[in-house]
Amino acid sequence: VQLQASGGGLVQAGGSLRLACAASGSIFKLNTMNWYRQAPGKQRELVATWTTGGTTNYPNSVKGRFTISRDNAKKTTYLQMASLKPEDTAVYYCNAEGYYDPWTPVDYWGQGTQVTVSS
Repeated sequence: VQLQASGGGLVQAGGSLRLACAASGSIFKLNTMNWYRQAPGKQRELVATWTTGGTTNYPNSVKGRFTISRDNAKKTTYLQMASLKPEDTAVYYCNAEGYYDPWTPVDYWGQGTQVTVSS
C-alpha cells in the first residue's frame, strides 16, 4: 500500500485548505486513517483520526477547525482545514493503520505535504 498526500500550500491566516491522501493497493482490514503534522523542531502531532466505525477524533488545538473524512470508493482520505493559524504551519502526513492479513498489523505513511500559514 502506498499513500500519496497532496493539497498543501501557502495560505493566509484565516484561510482554508483541503488535504487529500490517496491510497493505492489494499489490505485485509483498515482500522484507522490519521493525519499527523510536524513543525520544525517539534514532535509529530496527531491532528485527526477517522475510524472504520465512523468516529472521528481531534485534539483541542484543531477541534472545530479541522474535519477528517473518507471516500471509500476512491480510497481517499481528506483533511479539511479552516480558520488556519500560523501555528498550523507544518508538514502534514497521512497514516493508515490496519492488518495486512488476519495476523499482521501494518502502519503506512504518506510522504508529507507542506502547509504554511502566513500572518
